[in-house]
Parts: sequence; structure tokens; C-alpha cells
Amino acid sequence: MKAGLRMVMLAALAVMALGAALSAGAQGTPSAVKGKHGQIVIGYSAPGLVGAQLEIQQGLVQHAQAKGWKVLTTTSGGDSAKQLDDINNYITQDVDAIVAVPDDSQAICSAVEAAKNAKIPFYTIDRSPQGCKINMTVLSDNYLAGKQSAEAVVKLLTAKHGAAKGKVLEITGDLSQNVAQLRGAGFDDVIKQNKDITLITKVGNWKADVGADTVRDVASSTADLDAIYMHSDAVYTPGTISVLGELGKLHKRGEQGHIILAGVDGSPAALQAIRDGYTDESSNQPIPDFGIIVNYIEQEIAGQTIPEGTVTEEGALWSPAQIKNSDVGPQLFLSTTAVTEANVDDPRLWANVLAKSQGTPVATPKA
Repeated sequence: MKAGLRMVMLAALAVMALGAALSAGAQGTPSAVKGKHGQIVIGYSAPGLVGAQLEIQQGLVQHAQAKGWKVLTTTSGGDSAKQLDDINNYITQDVDAIVAVPDDSQAICSAVEAAKNAKIPFYTIDRSPQGCKINMTVLSDNYLAGKQSAEAVVKLLTAKHGAAKGKVLEITGDLSQNVAQLRGAGFDDVIKQNKDITLITKVGNWKADVGADTVRDVASSTADLDAIYMHSDAVYTPGTISVLGELGKLHKRGEQGHIILAGVDGSPAALQAIRDGYTDESSNQPIPDFGIIVNYIEQEIAGQTIPEGTVTEEGALWSPAQIKNSDVGPQLFLSTTAVTEANVDDPRLWANVLAKSQGTPVATPKA
């Protein structure tokens, strides 16, 4: 629990600084589109503010403010029932659009139906719904992220053993959410192509204390554990490093006994751990850019449709991205970036944007 609390406190302290940094990237022309009552108002429903969720919220707010819009924000604290209540309150307030990061990808559908009945467009970022159709989702290509981490792990196992073999621990997120399902599928599909790799999968539910306990249990009982893959390195990296240190199993790349660490997010903790030699790979999400959902909200309010196809932006790490129609509506998949010691200082990585705004990198927790 301490690892998770440290991360939430860190994110809370950093979010104002990140907001200032994001505003430069979110600058744009104020929108000419008007809302029902003048200024466009978006109701944003965040899940529990763990991992990178504070930064995701701030990115949305900054992109909307660049258009002269107002964003109302709530957080469910990880309670899907509260999230439904929060969204119903937005419906009562007759906002112009609702944006959410679903706590539960299926449960969110009752809120989607209520919004449709009120003729309020519904969008999600970071996670898609399951079982209902919405206006649009903007999210990372989470399957690609898992695949990138798996490819890194396989390559490192091959270098270590002379062949793709070994024992790998996978710590999942909340498997009721499509984001965890996809990060797992992308990773597992690659790993399962290698019959000599044993995959140990444990549910972490995006909880830092659960992740730390999992590492303790598995690393203690599996003397020859080779690698750990985390569905969220933002949530699990501090606890993983601390526990490995407690167990005497924290070794840097190139040292005897090094346990390969990989994960998804590109979090400040993960990138600093790469610099410090403990983590090997992180699949970077374009966290600040989820806020580009406002461009598509603007299009639809103006009566335009969202076509399938390739979306590009010069210099953006997520470019090219793809808009694909699906049974839950159009989805814009932003490319993730495999981060290693070779490119960990790329200034476009969201953790480096945050570090620059703070003036200092995030230190790796002490073992």
C-alpha cells in the first residue's frame, strides 16, 4: 500500500506542473462551436486517480481549455457505482458531452444508455466500453504495448539463456477492463509462441500493494524467476523494485541474477528505473494526447462525422494512429513506443515532459 500511496502523492504534487507543460502542447484556436448554453461544457468522469490517471485528466482539461471550453471533473475512487452516479449528475446538468475513463468497461453501458436517452454524446479515453456503442474512444494501442514488452522480454531471455526460455511473471490490471485484456493479449500472444517460456499470470487489479505482494510471493517461491511484466509500470514499479531489494534479488542489467523488468505506461518511475539500470523496457503511452478527443467532440457538435483512416501529426510519438470502426464505435488507437536505455531521454516521452516541468527526474525507490 505504501508504494501506491507514494505514487498517488507524487502524481498529486506533479499534476499542476504537468498542466503547465501540457498547455504548450495543447495550444490551439478557440472553438467557434457553441454549446447548448453558450460555452461548451464537458462532464469528465475519472476512475480512481492511480497510475497515470491524474495526468490523463489534466491532458483532457488542457486540450479543452485551449478551445475555450469548460470541463467539470469527478473521480469515482475506483467505485463503478459512484461513477454511474457521477455521470447521471452530468446528465441532469445537461452538459454538452460526457467523457469517461470507465471503471468497469461493461457497467459503464448503463450510463451510456442514459446519456443517449438525454441526447448527450458519450466518449471515453484510455479505456473502451464493452457491450455498448458510444461516439468515440481515444486510447493507446494497448495490444501493441503488450506486444512491444513481450518482444523485449523474449529478446533478453534469448540473450541470457541462448534461447527463448525461462520463467516470467505477469502482473495484470483489472481484467474487467479492456485495457488490461489487451495488454495481456499482446504480451501473451508473443510469449506463447515460445514453448520453453513458462508464464505465471497473477491478477493485480491496478493495486500497488497487491502487485508488491505478488512479487514477494512469486519471487520468493521461484528461485529461477527470469522476468516480470507489469500491465502498469506506473502502479507496480516502485513496489516491485522495493520487494526485489528486500529479497536480495535486485540487480542491475548486466549483473548476475538480474531479473528482467518490463511494463506498460512509460511512467516516471519506470523511466528512472531504466536509467538506474533496474528496468529493461517500458511501452510508453502518449498520456497527454488522449485529450485530442476534444477535436472529435468539436467535429460532431458541428455536424461532421468521424471517418475511418490514418491520423498523423508531425513529431508526435503516437503518429501514425488509426481510427477503426468497431462494435463499440470509432476507436482512435495511438501508437505506443518501446522505451529502453537507448531512447529513455527522448523529450517527447510524457514522463520526461513531466520531469522537465518539475525540474528533476523521479528517483527510483530505494531497495
